[in-house]
Amino acid sequence: MIRTLPALFALLFAAPLMAAPAGQQTLFNFVRPADVVKVATQDASLPQYNAEQTPEGEVLRRITFNPAAEPSLVLSPQAGSWDWSQSGAMSLRIQSAMDWALTLYVKVQSVDGKTLVSRIDLPAGPAQTLLIPLQANSPLSQGMKAGPPMPITLDGQRVLLAASAGEIDRSQVASVTLSMLKPNAAQSILLERFGVQDSEPVLKAVYSELVDAYGQSTRARWPEKVSTDEQLKAAAAKEQQQLKGWLAERDKSALDPYGGWNKGPAFDASGFFRTEKRDGRWYLVTPQGHPFYSLGVNTVAPDNNQTYVAGREWMFAALPKAGEPFDKYYGSGDNRGGNGADQGRGFNVGRWYDFYGANLQRTYGGEGFDQKRWVSHTLDRLQAWGFNTVGNWSDEDLARADRVPYTLPLSIVGDYASISTGTDWWGGMPDPFDPRFAMATERAVAIAARDHRDDPWLIGYFADNELAWAGPGDDPKSRYALAYGTLRMTTDVPAKRAFLKQLRDKYRNEEGLSKAWGIHLAGWELMEDPGFEPPMPSPEHPEIEADFKYFQKTFADAYFKTISDSLKWHAPNQLLLGGRYAVSTPEAVASCAQYCDVLSFNMYTLKPQDGYDFAALRALDKPVLITEFNFGSADRGPFWGGVTQLAREEDRGVAYSNFLKQAMAEPSIVGVHWFQYLDQPVTGRLLDGENGHFGLVGITDVPFQGFVESVRKSNLAAVDQLGKEAEKAKAASKVRENEGGKSGQEGKGAGQGAGHAGGHSGNGH
Repeated sequence: MIRTLPALFALLFAAPLMAAPAGQQTLFNFVRPADVVKVATQDASLPQYNAEQTPEGEVLRRITFNPAAEPSLVLSPQAGSWDWSQSGAMSLRIQSAMDWALTLYVKVQSVDGKTLVSRIDLPAGPAQTLLIPLQANSPLSQGMKAGPPMPITLDGQRVLLAASAGEIDRSQVASVTLSMLKPNAAQSILLERFGVQDSEPVLKAVYSELVDAYGQSTRARWPEKVSTDEQLKAAAAKEQQQLKGWLAERDKSALDPYGGWNKGPAFDASGFFRTEKRDGRWYLVTPQGHPFYSLGVNTVAPDNNQTYVAGREWMFAALPKAGEPFDKYYGSGDNRGGNGADQGRGFNVGRWYDFYGANLQRTYGGEGFDQKRWVSHTLDRLQAWGFNTVGNWSDEDLARADRVPYTLPLSIVGDYASISTGTDWWGGMPDPFDPRFAMATERAVAIAARDHRDDPWLIGYFADNELAWAGPGDDPKSRYALAYGTLRMTTDVPAKRAFLKQLRDKYRNEEGLSKAWGIHLAGWELMEDPGFEPPMPSPEHPEIEADFKYFQKTFADAYFKTISDSLKWHAPNQLLLGGRYAVSTPEAVASCAQYCDVLSFNMYTLKPQDGYDFAALRALDKPVLITEFNFGSADRGPFWGGVTQLAREEDRGVAYSNFLKQAMAEPSIVGVHWFQYLDQPVTGRLLDGENGHFGLVGITDVPFQGFVESVRKSNLAAVDQLGKEAEKAKAASKVRENEGGKSGQEGKGAGQGAGHAGGHSGNGH
């Protein structure tokens, strides 16, 4: 039901109204409404006589959103439209009337139907002035994934600057809608002034001097934050003593040189890492033949924490000038790649600064960054904290130290064709039917294997990372985005020709396809045209879905077989560790299981079982590696807590422990890799502007003490549990041997790298 308020309320209050901020034009006042704005509600109520005074002395008016699909409040002009062409933002004095934060949506619409949308996380507490920029604006447009905490205080008033997406004609604004999505119970807010104002001064104030001389956020305090070089040096000295003690406590007698559990049962030693399934559980096996659970850390590198400063120097409180100490940590780059990760991002080219490198020099002295010292210290940390694997995108000197096993990525780049699935975060899908892809793969594998093919410390290679196997949604168009995207291409794309050949071979003529798909196709050449849009899968025409599935499986087979064949030739002793799926299809996962030694997934969930159907994975009978997971918070400097953001730093260790326990409980999982070693820069990393706090270590190289203590405890418990699991398997094996049963090795031929044992024939891929 829609209700329209009377044009004018005769309300008088003894308490004075708060003065409007300078530069603000008030169009309507909810406490003293005038006949200038239409106010309508749907599944919401705005009673006439309940304006109320807050503890801070403000008088505001209550609006209640009732349980419904989308209760809303709509503001529109009495006649015509608003001309906001000279204003930068819509403003609204607002307060949550609840004792908790609320999520609101604000939609501004112009006469031509264009819309600008903002999601508002309205905190509990006193009122604030909400500003909605009238041109698309977000932290990403300022060069970073997440912006500073809101609200901020300006001129004694709380201001909440929202992000906005979309586009409107500011000269003809038709309406403003406030709504909630499916509230479970009635939720209330308080409103006063509604109007427009200039946004530039607020935007500058919000983002000005965000970062101090050490690369830390200026917007908060936390236990590990430093303000002097002496603090850095003292923290390093204290940590050194702690590491010495933790390393001395390591039970080296229980571990082989590669970190395998050597007190348990022996597996066949092949001289390289391999996989084996025993008594229903998958294992990684070290070169010496011991069970190994891969506890890894990604991006362990000193040179991936630079942040762009060009054009936004005003965001940094103390950048060094030329000739000053630490000016050597400037550099330049260009991250305008045109992929999904670049959309809407500002400040992604030009001069950058490396606060982490400068902080290492501040801490340890010398003339600059000391690579040898960093490698030794970092490996001490990883081993003291219970990690046994150097994960993807890490400094290669860590691998060369022969102290901790490592993994490597295959970077397959070339001028081969690609297909868009609509996600395309890191680019389109490589076309494996393109001969240029096979050549690029051969080149990439040869380069990657050149210095590592006979290294027993190398666990294996990843095929790629987070390819766009599916679209961004849950609908059939996303599920079969690879098939749809291929058929939209021109026939000079090899994948399109392969798909058309598949359909011609099956249906022979256009009449057969037309009948199977429920369409009228006058001629095959119509499918050859760019932009051809096939029908949606339907129960009436099951062949549509069957054809899509068959093509997507053929596509994935071609992709993984090309990589597997090349790796067998160039590095027959090392494992192929899968494709690090972020999005996937059952066809892609099945192909990976067919051609790779390990299935790998990047899972940003509270436990692995939330990230994929493990019953389906068990049916494929392959070991699984969780190649990315993390838990972050927004109370240690960087403004983003990641996909799995938690409320507090203290929650991260608990979440890590639970994730690892759940992983250990799944017999197909052979390891988990944390993303990542270091916090990301406050103002965003070079690659895509991510600015998350999910590191083990901060930008100052000071570890987050409580978190690493908890992680260490969990890691040591996991290795201990692995030993107990292996002992159980050994005992069960002996029982069966005594009963004349099986030998205890189960499923050794399928996907376990069996060819790595007995002559290292390389058949394990």
